[in-house]
Amino acid sequence: MSERRSPTIRRRRLGAELRRQREAAGITIEVVAEQLECSASKISRIETGHTTATPRDVRDMLRIYGVVGAESDELVQIAREARQKGWWHPYSTVLVGAYVGLEAAASSIRAYEQQVVPGLLETEEYGGAMIRAARPDFTAEQVEQRVRVRLGRQSLLTQDDPVDLWVVLDEAVLSRPVGGDAVMRGQLKRLVEVAELPNVTLQVLPFEVGAHAGMDGTFTILSFPEPSDPDVVYAENATGGLFLEKSDELQKYSFIFDHIRAAAIRPEESIAHIAKLAEEPLWKWRPRSSPWT
Repeated sequence: MSERRSPTIRRRRLGAELRRQREAAGITIEVVAEQLECSASKISRIETGHTTATPRDVRDMLRIYGVVGAESDELVQIAREARQKGWWHPYSTVLVGAYVGLEAAASSIRAYEQQVVPGLLETEEYGGAMIRAARPDFTAEQVEQRVRVRLGRQSLLTQDDPVDLWVVLDEAVLSRPVGGDAVMRGQLKRLVEVAELPNVTLQVLPFEVGAHAGMDGTFTILSFPEPSDPDVVYAENATGGLFLEKSDELQKYSFIFDHIRAAAIRPEESIAHIAKLAEEPLWKWRPRSSPWT
């Protein structure tokens, strides 16, 4: 894999630069679309990184903006790189490819999770059990493909230039025995093992905290090594998720994450707590036959 050269982040960077060049030239999207004989929505989607531009499109757009020579050649090359297929492309029918592409290019990831262990930290057994329960409409092949992708993504934590991962897990994540007792105990032990990596920080947000800053839901903040690539927030939901990139949205989620991690147990205590739960799990405290009151 060539994580730091993810085609997703190249496409995003190219779009931002094309927008900057267009605005510097004082030209509207409508004028560009007219000259290229395409729709204005196509130009807009190229600039936001949602559509891959062909090298010819990029060269034609830059000519309109008066950009030629080495600067034009560099952006055309980025367009070629952005059209390459990421390692996850064969599995695009069963995952959010845009997220995986951004994750692959990230230098740091901050995440808060309310319900399940994040994919980067899952065991194969836990991941399979979780996907089967959450998506009963999936075929066995689709489940297997998703698990395979999640396991492939985990190389980000141990490659030569590993991503810095900071995860805050709500205690509910550790309390629900996904896949049954043995699978969940194995997952808890896996969390303890991964937390030993110098680039991984885990914290637990305990029940006794009560209401907290992250009550609105799970989210992930991705940051990138290049200053020209702004952070992205990904808020996951049942239909795929939402990408947030506006500065006020980024500030809001960074503020929320800072408050969540301040309220959580310190990393060392969190790992000790998880290790204890692997031996004395919370789901064993209440027999399944006990009535709810």
